[in-house]
Amino acid sequence: MRSPFAQIDPLKHLLAAAMLVIGLAGCGGGGGGVVDSAATTAGAAPDTNTAVTSPVTATTTASTTPSNTVAGTTTVTTTTPAPAQSVFYASWTAALVDSTAVLPGATAPAPETFANQTIRQVVRLSLGGGTLRLKVSNLFGKTAITISAVRVARSTGGSAIDVASDRAVTFGGQGSVSLAAGAEALSDPVALPVNALSHLAVSMYFAGPTPMPTIHTGARQTAYLAIGNQLAAPSIDAGGADRRDSYYGLAAVETSSAESTKVVVAFGDSITNGTGSSMDADRRYPNLLDDRVKAAGSTRTGVVNAGIPGNRWLHDFAGPSGNNRFDRDVLGVAGATHTIILMGINDIGFAVSPAPAQEVSAQQIIDAIATAAARAKAAGLKPLLGTLLPFKGAGYFSAAGEENRQTVNAWIRGNPDAPVVDFDLAMRSADDAATLNPAYDSGDHLHPNDAGYAAMANAVDLAKLQ
Repeated sequence: MRSPFAQIDPLKHLLAAAMLVIGLAGCGGGGGGVVDSAATTAGAAPDTNTAVTSPVTATTTASTTPSNTVAGTTTVTTTTPAPAQSVFYASWTAALVDSTAVLPGATAPAPETFANQTIRQVVRLSLGGGTLRLKVSNLFGKTAITISAVRVARSTGGSAIDVASDRAVTFGGQGSVSLAAGAEALSDPVALPVNALSHLAVSMYFAGPTPMPTIHTGARQTAYLAIGNQLAAPSIDAGGADRRDSYYGLAAVETSSAESTKVVVAFGDSITNGTGSSMDADRRYPNLLDDRVKAAGSTRTGVVNAGIPGNRWLHDFAGPSGNNRFDRDVLGVAGATHTIILMGINDIGFAVSPAPAQEVSAQQIIDAIATAAARAKAAGLKPLLGTLLPFKGAGYFSAAGEENRQTVNAWIRGNPDAPVVDFDLAMRSADDAATLNPAYDSGDHLHPNDAGYAAMANAVDLAKLQ
């Protein structure tokens, strides 16, 4: 590279060089949001993930010597921004629950325990990138656990992987990671370029007996369980007894980019989670919204899913209450810029069954939604509020519950502080506004089918995600 100091006398050369060194030092040598792997407690502050664009000052010299005059020079200083550094953004997330949690008075089940077993979990990525990292979790563990080894590879369908893409995952340079009870950890960056809307296989091996209460239930995606260390196996031969519809100890996959990026977090219950959609088909409404966003040309806008089947605002089970988990599952998501909030139907329905002692009012639900939206705004996110879907005919429907739903929806539609996604209007039957459109009903009169989730995705005004 040609020196910018070629025409400067030695003293000016030294001064200009010092200025350049200072400017370069301001750029930093970190990974643009890449952090060393470390176990962090559930209450720890989210990872700072900000691109650094420090200016570099370069000094050049231009001659101003006219003919027949005394020679002189003029120093011209220009400031050029350094290239934006790559940072990590959430490309896939799973909202986690305690598999041993139950309603008051019920007997808690034991967590599933893995011993000398490999579990291969497949996720659909929203955002591509040149490198990726994983967040693993023992959030609800009562004891420390050790994940003996982890590998990632591009998925080619089912349990099969592209073996040429297979990579080891390390944590602080180590092939295994130990997590204290309640702790989570980010892996080291993995050099594996991946595309948006592609699938990634995450394989974990557990050498010794390892209880895994920290899971995401009802994933609508098959996980494959095998005996022994089969991390690098081209595929895993797993029969029905060795397949799961849950994610275990896997909280997020993040991908890196230097481009400006938006991340939309869909927050809610089983309807956001995708219950009733086809298995292994990515037909949840957040997936289909993601498809729309990408088709519209917004390749650097991602949509991730923070739904939990059975989740409620005011009470734990299923999962931590919405009030208690919103900060972690929305505000703590890497790069989050927007959130679509759709929850409250279980708060209404559980009052009929299975928890009549935990009845809540429409005002309590409204207050919870308003609080979550305010927290999102305070953190710099743009909240969108979804109206509650019709549920007449569902097992926990009641006339009083329908009145509460209408009250909540009226408040959402009249709220001037956040854009509305009118899921209710998009999903109701033309013959009975309290009932799901039969064309969108999965059969239980509560959860949509694939066509219904597509209608939900189409109800979101993409302009509101700008």
